[in-house]
Amino acid sequence: MRIELVPLIFGIIVGLVGLGLVVDAWTPDEIIVKRERRRRPRVERHRGGEAAIGLGVLCMGAAFIGRDTWNGSVIAVIAGSVLLLYGALLNWHYLGNAITHRGALRRRGDSARAER
Repeated sequence: MRIELVPLIFGIIVGLVGLGLVVDAWTPDEIIVKRERRRRPRVERHRGGEAAIGLGVLCMGAAFIGRDTWNGSVIAVIAGSVLLLYGALLNWHYLGNAITHRGALRRRGDSARAER
C-alpha cells in the first residue's frame, strides 16, 4: 500500500461517519427505538444541529480526500469548522446532558463493602 492512500482511506471513513450523522438526523426515532426505556425522558436533540454536524464532518472528509492538490480544501475546512461549531451550539443542552448526567452508579452499597 502506498502512503499516499492513507489520507484517501481516512477521508472516506470520515465521510461515511458524516453521512451516517446526516441520515440519523433525517430519519425518525421510532425506526430504531420503538419505545423509551428510561425513567426520565431524554433531552430532545436538535435535528438541524445534528445535520449541520454531519455536513461539517463530510466537509472535513472531503478536505482529507482532496489533500493538498485540491484548491477547495481550505474552503472545505473552514465550512466544516463553521458547521461543526453551529451544530454543537444548537445541540448544546443535548450534549451537556449526555456528558454530565449519567444517572445513578451501579455500585454495591456500603454494607457489601464492609462484609468483604
